[in-house]
This record gives sequence, C-alpha cells and structure tokens, in this order.
Amino acid sequence: MDLHYTEEEMAVREEVRVFVRDNLPEDIRTKVMSHQRIEKSDYVRWHRILTAHGWGAPSWPKEWGGTGWNHVQRMLFEIEIYSAGAPRQLPFGLTMIGPVLMKYASEEMKARFLPRIPAVDDFWCQGYSEPGAGSDLASLKTKAVRVGDKYIVNGQKTWTTMGHHADWIFCLVRTNAEAKPQEGISMLLIPMTTPGVTVRPINTLDHGYEVNETWFENVEVPVENLVGEENKGWTYAKYLLGHERTAIAGIGHCHRELRHLKRYAAESKDGRGRRMIDNPRMRDKIAKVERDLAVLEMMVLRVATQSEGQPGPEASIIKIRGSELQQDIAMLQQEVAGPHSRPFDQAWLKKGATIPVAGPQWAAGGTATYLDMRKTSIYGGSTEVQKNIINKMIIGF
Repeated sequence: MDLHYTEEEMAVREEVRVFVRDNLPEDIRTKVMSHQRIEKSDYVRWHRILTAHGWGAPSWPKEWGGTGWNHVQRMLFEIEIYSAGAPRQLPFGLTMIGPVLMKYASEEMKARFLPRIPAVDDFWCQGYSEPGAGSDLASLKTKAVRVGDKYIVNGQKTWTTMGHHADWIFCLVRTNAEAKPQEGISMLLIPMTTPGVTVRPINTLDHGYEVNETWFENVEVPVENLVGEENKGWTYAKYLLGHERTAIAGIGHCHRELRHLKRYAAESKDGRGRRMIDNPRMRDKIAKVERDLAVLEMMVLRVATQSEGQPGPEASIIKIRGSELQQDIAMLQQEVAGPHSRPFDQAWLKKGATIPVAGPQWAAGGTATYLDMRKTSIYGGSTEVQKNIINKMIIGF
C-alpha cells in the first residue's frame, strides 16, 4: 500500500484542522484536554455543529448524509478533531447500529432511523452483554416471544454504556429457544421509554457513572422494530462487532494522549530534579508507544482498504493492539505524574472549578482516565476472545 498522503487527503486534513480550531466550543475543549467528564449536552452540541457542516457521519455514504471520504481521509479527520480537543463522536449510532441498518434493514426502517443519528436526534445504546453472556454472546437469555404484531421481551442486559441518556437500544434477544445458540437470536430496536424498561446505574472503578444494568419486564415491541429477519440476529451482531472493534483502536484518542504525554514529560521532574523527558528510559518508552501508534495506523488503513467496508477477523488484531496501546499511554502518563497520579477529585472531574491536589492540573483527571482505560481490553469482546478468533479464522488452528 502507498504510505504517502495525496494532496486531496492533506487538503481534507487542513480543512478539518481549521474548522475545529474555529468551531469547537472552548468549554468542551477545556474539559477534554483536562481529562474532565463530558456531559450528554456536550456530546450533542458538538455532534450538531459537525452535522450542520456536513461532517456528522464521516464514515457514511453521501446518500445518508455522510462525507464520501475514503479511509485515509476519515482517519485524518479523526486524528485532527481528537488532537484539537474534541470529544469522541458517539459510536452507538454512527459506527454500530447505523452500518447494520444500511446493510440489513428495510428501506422504511432506514428512512425512519438513519437521518436522526448524526445530530443525535435519537441517542442510542447497545443491548448485547448479559450477566452470563458477556464475550460469549451466544449464551444470551433475554427472550422475545411474538404475540400477534408484537414481541414481548423479558430479561436483563448489563454494561449498557450511556443507557441512562439513551432514547433507543438495539438489543439482541432470543426468539427461538430450540435452535442452536447462534441461530435463535434476533435484533430488536426498543424505545427506552417503553413501559417495563428499567435502567439501574453501575458505579465504576473511577467513581463514574457511565454503564448500567437494563431490565426488560413484559416489554412490548412492535414487530416492525425487528431488524432484518427473525433469528438472523447473530449475522447482524457479528457485522456490528467488526465495526465496533475497528473503532476501538482509538487512533485519534491515542494521538491526543501521546501529545499530552510528551508535554507532561517536559513539565515533570524525577527524584533527581531532571525533566522526565531527559530520562533516557522514559524517552525509550515514549518512542515505543509512538512507534506502535504508527504501526497501528497502517494496520487500520490496510484492513479498511482491503475489507471494502466490512471488517473481517482482522478487526480482532486491531482491537487488541488499540486496547493495549491506549492502556500503555495512560500508564506512562501515570508514571510521569508520579506522586500526583494517585488522588483525584469528583468535583474537579465534573466541573473543574478548583485543582484538588498539589501538582499539575492534568494529573487530577489523568488518574480517572487511567482507570477508565482498564476496560478497553474487555469491552467489544475481551482480548482472550479476540485471540481465539485470530487463531481460528486467520491462523487456522
């Protein structure tokens, strides 16, 4: 593959750089750069700014409001907006259910849901994992029984990220208990306001509230909210996971956090009073993650260009390396922060009114980021599951 960017690709990069500089609200930029918590309103506001400019769905085809950019242009877009301090674009609609609907949904369903995703007119969440079916989704037990023109849904989902904000959930349910596990699953789109849907918070290691338990008790869902065909949900689930795992690589996030890391290392001093960046061992560690990021970029581009929009088992390699790299960078940030890395303050993470501990401002939120990054090797399918996929589908053992 050609590793040089074309003039057209570089033009997109410069256009994005200028746009973000001039249009990203400063209060959102400050939160992101300070590792503070981003609110729902911040995400929605930024999505709508991008959508008004025609960039609300950078990976989508033009017919559904996308940009028509190639894979390289989309990656450069991601790098530039993240590096400038923009929050991530919410993946649940854009890179999860959106591509599934484009490929498998009826024209009526596409027209109903797709136009509302880029500007977050509908906020989506994912209903995959269950207490006994995390990475082993084929073991899911949430049941949907068809009664006339409705499905009656009963069961529980867990780790429902941002479910407390969501308007809709795309949900895997078992519609045939007699079939083989993978063959009896369907995908339903369920309004979160439907009677019988209950969302309960799960407090995470960083004292945050981002994930939830979601309960379904005799929830009535119209048959027209079935995606594609009944009992074909496993096919749709795998297609969605391929897109999710590629997105988990977090190229833009890594670029921004690597830039933070270099700045932190230039500002912080070790026990001898030397700048951390002047320590040869620290320079070696930073050089390693910078090298790994360059390799990951090339890997993402290679898989994207060869898959023609439908990521295969190679997405598992990207998922593993992206997860590891995000964790490596966060760990190095903690190492550079030294004694300032341990404590963090909830008031700071939410509002940033005061710096809670002595030391650099970035260290306060950095600990929460480090803790949050621990989960990247689990969600979207654990690292162990990804290695099994690679072993079976690529190596052939």
